[in-house]
Amino acid sequence: MIRHVLLDADGVLQHMPGGWVAAVERQLDVDGQEFFDLATRDERDCLRGEGDFLEVLAGHLRALGASVTAEDLHRAVWRSVQVEPASVALVHALRDAGLAVHLGTNQEAHRAAYMRSELGYDDLFDESFYSCELGAAKPEAAFFAAVLDRLGSAAPEVLFVDDQERNVVAARECGLAAEHWQIDDGMAILHERLAAHGLSFG
Repeated sequence: MIRHVLLDADGVLQHMPGGWVAAVERQLDVDGQEFFDLATRDERDCLRGEGDFLEVLAGHLRALGASVTAEDLHRAVWRSVQVEPASVALVHALRDAGLAVHLGTNQEAHRAAYMRSELGYDDLFDESFYSCELGAAKPEAAFFAAVLDRLGSAAPEVLFVDDQERNVVAARECGLAAEHWQIDDGMAILHERLAAHGLSFG
């Protein structure tokens, strides 16, 4: 029986209007895809709580000779996501049905703090699991092991929803129930996939 639902953030709970590349190009006169790819590549250690992502961004900005500060770029891009109202409503519906609902997301420390406080996710979820605090990032098995340890639950009691297929596969390999879904798929599809696990709610 599913007792816990674990939701990813980007692509499931929130999204970037217009896309990440366009957001970068609004701030910098560069190839947005190239810059974003470099930044996210060098963000990987930060996702595990190793290193400071603002320092990573500052290094790339210095190399470009850009006048934009790392703090301003982070605020304009990484902290400018839009929360999806239908996903928030789903969280409330699941909790009203007696399920514990949690956030399970890969984030570096600055964005995690923004999501906790400014987006109000600490109040929205029963528990929030940020990779930078767990010391492991999806799709690593250690991420899911840390979540299960914190919840004190068996893997089959947890249903995980993520927009990245590789993360869904990894969760299933760790014994969790898992479904691939993203906001653009539509909420009706997610309701069907949840119902397949015996989860029904108003």
